Amino acid sequence: MRRKIGILWFYLIALVAFATDQIAKKWIERTLNPGDRVEVLGDFFVLTLIRNSGAAFGILQRQTVFFLTITVIVVAGIVWYLHRSYRSSGFMLPTGLALILGGAVGNFVDRALYGEVVDFLQFTFGKYVFPIFNLADTAIVTGVGLVLLDALLAMRRESGEEQVHGETGREDGPDREERPQLDG
Repeated sequence: MRRKIGILWFYLIALVAFATDQIAKKWIERTLNPGDRVEVLGDFFVLTLIRNSGAAFGILQRQTVFFLTITVIVVAGIVWYLHRSYRSSGFMLPTGLALILGGAVGNFVDRALYGEVVDFLQFTFGKYVFPIFNLADTAIVTGVGLVLLDALLAMRRESGEEQVHGETGREDGPDREERPQLDG
């Protein structure tokens, strides 16, 4: 029973990411017209409504069937890996997977219903205007970051264990106590 509650926690994280994205998109659509700009923090952070029929940075415009197909495959893989790994990993990996899941489903729903996603978060760094994105994209990027961080930390832990135990499983190192061998 405890394990079932555990996996449900991560589905709740995915649901919150999905719902937050959908609510924000609906609010922006009701508040702004395409191309409108609302300065939140001067030119640095601006709300700007655009509709994107492509992928990140506007590439592959109007490839809806391709994106829907890829998303179904990715979501199936994430669900499979979440179920496979949540018991044996810490909190970071399944949380990252849950965020990716919620964001992917958020953009999937938009593409399936409208053939495009609503993007509205715009950041400007000096003269560089970062491509406009949404909260689903934010969840996906944050989730990927957590998955990568978990992988790096796991490699570091494994590397540390190999140094302590060596290949034979014995503890090697300066703190290892020498024991005399008794012939018997």
